Order: sequence, then C-alpha cells, then structure tokens
Amino acid sequence: MGTVFSFDIRDPGDWTGAVADVVAWLHRVDRIFSTYRPDSDVSRLQRREIRLADADLLVAEVLDRCADLEIATGGHFSARRDGRIDPTGLVKGWAVEAASRRLRAHGAADHAVNGGGDVQLAGEPEPGREWTVGVADPHRPGRILATVRGRDLAVATSGTAERGAHVLDPFTGRPVTHLASATVTGPDLSTVDAYATAAFVLGRSALPWVDGLPGYAALLVDLDGRQHASAAWPG
Repeated sequence: MGTVFSFDIRDPGDWTGAVADVVAWLHRVDRIFSTYRPDSDVSRLQRREIRLADADLLVAEVLDRCADLEIATGGHFSARRDGRIDPTGLVKGWAVEAASRRLRAHGAADHAVNGGGDVQLAGEPEPGREWTVGVADPHRPGRILATVRGRDLAVATSGTAERGAHVLDPFTGRPVTHLASATVTGPDLSTVDAYATAAFVLGRSALPWVDGLPGYAALLVDLDGRQHASAAWPG
C-alpha cells in the first residue's frame, strides 16, 4: 500500500505469531488492492482484464463499503478516480481496522495499529490511562499540532503534507487545494478514513456535517495554518 504499518501491543506475552499472522494478511491485501502492483486484482480490474466476479471476494466487500460511504458523505468520498475503480481512499483504513480485529481475535485487547499515520486504538495502553495520538502539523514537518486521547478510538488525516495535492474532488475531478489537512476521529477507522477524505473535499462546510455525526469530531487546517474544529473536538 506504499506505506509503513506498525503495531504497539500492551498485553503481556509473546505476540510474535499474532503479528506474523496480521502482517501476512496485510500482504495479501496489498496483493489484491495495490495500484502500485500491475498484477493486483484492482489494477487488472482497472485495465478490464478481469470482471468483479473474477476478483478476490474482498474486492466486492470493500467496494460495497465504499458505496455505503459515498452515500453517507453525499458523494464527497468516492471509489472512482478518472472513471476507474479506485478504492484506495478506503483500503488503508479498512485494512488497519481489520488488522486490529485480528489482533483482538488472537487475544490482544490493548493495542494500537498505525498505517501511514492513520491509527486504530483498542483498549488502553495501561490500566486507567487513555491512548494519546498526535496530529501532525501539515505546515511544519515533525511538529505536533494537537493531541487526542481515548479508548477504542480511530484517528485519520487527509491532506497535502505527505503526497501533495493528490485528493480529487469527485464532482469536478480536480485536486482539492482549499485546505492543508482534515483530521477526523471516531470509533472505526474504515469510516473515519473516508470521512477525513470527505471533510478535506468539503472544506469548512465539513464542520456542521461532522457535528451531525454522533461520536465523530474533526479538525481542519487552512492553507495559512488557521485551525477550525467541530463542536466535539477535544479542547
């Protein structure tokens, strides 16, 4: 998926086998969905070499989820790019969330999974303490702009800091350039990841939309560095 995954497991014990299982599954996801790999199912679908029915069943699962999120975001999140199927706006968050579920199935109740800066948190890092996640400043690499705390929480950011103006407005097909970043928090990363993309496309009008989503919060950063937070954003 063109990024780095990391695991922080706080439960006592040897988790080597559990992590190996999750990593193997993530490599399978990469083989199916990566647009960097010409032999992936998604790349072959984009070239119309195979039909959806011929692809791995996970592709249909992800595309169904994308369709639901497109409706939920009023079309501001989409699994199509330049007229082709491209679920990469969801796959990373979906994969991180699924990796967290696999760790739970192995018995790791307290952990964090980080995929390229998008994080799914489970349980707590130690009894009585919440996880703390730093939100990167899109204008000053290495600086933390804000922090959020919680248990069983997901945090995702969409913006231009890492990959430039790569997010396209589904309605115009043009790169979104009116924000530097949009960070969204909520319970599950697959939803939060898509909502962060939609919030980045929407700009400041994302704030009343997020305010209407119970359990979610957002922080937007303008091109000049000014910050705008939804009502539920901590602090």
